[in-house]
Amino acid sequence: MVNKSTTMAADDKQARLKHLIKRMPNLPGVYKMLGKNGDILYVGKAKSLKNRVNSYFAKTIDHPKTRALVSRIHNIETIITRSETEALLLEQNLIKEHRPPYNVLLRDDKSYLYVFISADQPYPRLAYGRGKAKHQKGKFFGPFPSAHAAKETLTLMQKMFQMRQCTNTFFRQRKRPCLEYQIKRCRAPCVGLVSPEEYAEDVQNTIRFLKGDSSDIHSALIDKMEDAAEELEFEKAAFYRDQLSMLREVQSRQAVYTVKGEADVISIASQAGMTCVNVLTVRGGRVLGGKNYFPDVDSSEPISSNLSAFITSFYFQVTDDLPPEIIISHELPDQQALQEALSTHFESKTVIKTNVREHRAEWLDLAKLNANNALKTKLGDYLELHARFGALKEVLQPVTQANIDRIECFDISHTMGEATIASCVVFDQGGARKRDYRQYAIHGVQDGDDYAAMAQALTRRYKKHPLPDILLIDGGKGQLNMAKNVLTELDILNDTLLIGVAKGEGRKAGLEVLHFIDHEPLDLPMDSKALHLIMNIRDEAHRFAITAHRKKRDKRRSSSVLEAIPGLGEKRRRDLLNHFGGLQQLLGASQQELEGVNGIGKVMANTIYKVLHE
Repeated sequence: MVNKSTTMAADDKQARLKHLIKRMPNLPGVYKMLGKNGDILYVGKAKSLKNRVNSYFAKTIDHPKTRALVSRIHNIETIITRSETEALLLEQNLIKEHRPPYNVLLRDDKSYLYVFISADQPYPRLAYGRGKAKHQKGKFFGPFPSAHAAKETLTLMQKMFQMRQCTNTFFRQRKRPCLEYQIKRCRAPCVGLVSPEEYAEDVQNTIRFLKGDSSDIHSALIDKMEDAAEELEFEKAAFYRDQLSMLREVQSRQAVYTVKGEADVISIASQAGMTCVNVLTVRGGRVLGGKNYFPDVDSSEPISSNLSAFITSFYFQVTDDLPPEIIISHELPDQQALQEALSTHFESKTVIKTNVREHRAEWLDLAKLNANNALKTKLGDYLELHARFGALKEVLQPVTQANIDRIECFDISHTMGEATIASCVVFDQGGARKRDYRQYAIHGVQDGDDYAAMAQALTRRYKKHPLPDILLIDGGKGQLNMAKNVLTELDILNDTLLIGVAKGEGRKAGLEVLHFIDHEPLDLPMDSKALHLIMNIRDEAHRFAITAHRKKRDKRRSSSVLEAIPGLGEKRRRDLLNHFGGLQQLLGASQQELEGVNGIGKVMANTIYKVLHE
C-alpha cells in the first residue's frame, strides 16, 4: 500500500520544481541539480536555462541515468552568464571543483586541448591534441579550456586560411584533391594546386591569428566583404560577414576564465520589500560559482547600509576564508573601517573595491546579473506567492469578502506626451501570466493626458475581456474615479475591486497608499507582504509599459537605432556593423567589446551600450 503522506510529498516536490522551472530565464548559464541534503548531483550548461532544464522533465525521457537523476532532484540552482561560451567555461570549473556523481561522462582528469602547427616543410599541418606532445614538433597554441572552443577555432582556421589537416601518410598518398578542397577548407597542396610561397602566407596568417595579432586580418575581411557587396556577390559578402562574427566570438574575452585574481564579488539588489545578495567566488582567476542570500533587512534603510551589515555578518559569522579582494556593487558608508576590521580579524590584508575595471568589472557584472535574476525568481516563488496572496486577502477583508485570484494592473508611459503606451499585466497565484499581458498604443488623445489614455486602454480591454478579481490602477483617487466611470459606461461594474496605487511621500518605494472607491485609503507598513505583492505587480506594469514606449519612441525618431545615438556618424556606424558582422551581433556585444572597435572610445562605447540595452 502506498503511503499517502509520501505521495503528497512527491506531488508537492513536483509542483515546486515545475514552478521553479517556469520562473527560469531564457538566458545562457549553468544549472546545478541538488539532492535532498543540498549535495550537487549534476552540473550542466545551457544556451537557454529554462528550455534545457525543462527538457529533463519531459515525458519522453527514457534513459535510465536521466530518470535516476530526476528522481533525486529536490532543488535546482542557476548561475547566469553573458554568453554560451562563458557557460561552457563555468561548467568545467564547477565540475572540477565539486565532481558531481552524475557528470561521469565529463572526465575532468584530461589535459587541456592545444592547437598546433607542425614543422613539416613546405606544407605544415594544422591540428589539435591534448597536451603538448613531446614527439610532435611545431608550434603549440593554447590551452583551450573546452574542447568546443578548440574545435571551433580549428574549423574557423580551415575556413579562413585553408591549411591542411590530414596526416602525413594521407598527404603523401593523394593523387587528386579530397573533399576538403571541394568544400573550400584546403588549397590541395598535396597535388600542387598552391605554391609553397602562397601556402607559407596562409601559415603566417594562421600563426598571427592564434597569437591574437589579428587586426590586419580583420581589416582584410571587412575589405573583402565590402568589395563583394559592391560587386553584388551577396552570398560571398554574407560568408565574410559570418567570418567576422566568428572571429569576434573567438577573440572575445571570457569573464569566467581569466589569467589571475582571487576575490569575492558581492552584489546586492532590492525590490518590493525583498533583498538579495549574490556572492561570486573567484579563485585562481576562475569563477567557481556563487550563492544567493536573502537577508532579513530593513527595506527603509539605504541599500549600502544593508550591504555593509551583510558583509559584516558574512565574514565574521559564516565564512573562514578572506580573499585579498572584496569587490562590491555599492560603496559602503563604513568601507574603510570594515576593511581594517576584516584584515585585523583574519590577520590577512584585504581590500574592498567598488570602482573596478576590465575582468574585475566583468565579474561584478555577473554578480549583479545573478542577484537581480535571483530576486526576480524569489518574488515569483511558489510558497512566497501564496503567502503574499494570503496576506493581501487578509488586509482587504474590511473592503471585500470575494476570493482573490486574478489581478490585473494598468500603467501609462510616455515622454512629454510622445509615443504614449498603456500596459496591462496579469498575475494569479501561479505568478505572472505573461501570455495574457497586453500593450495598447494610445491614439486620439491630447499629449500628456494620462486620464484619457487610461480610459482608452480600459475601454479597449474590457469590451472584449472579463474583469479580474482586483483591478489595480497606477495612480491616485483621480485615476480611480476615471476607471469607475469607464466600467460604469460599459455596464460591467460588478464585484471587481478597484484599487488605486498612489506613490507616498517623496515617491519612495514602500510608502505607497491604496485608494478605494467607497472606503478609506489604506496605508500598509513597509514590511507587509500584501504591499510587497502590489508593488511587484505595479513595478512589472511599469516595466512592461516603458519597454514598449521606448521601442516605439526610438522607432519613430529614427529608422535605425544607431542613428539615434548622438555623435555617432555614418562612418562609425558602418565600422560598428562591419566589426561585429551585423546589428544582431552588435546587440550582443559587451561595452568592453564596443571599446575595441577602431574610433570608438570608452565614453562613446558607454553611450552606445546604454542606448542599445537600457
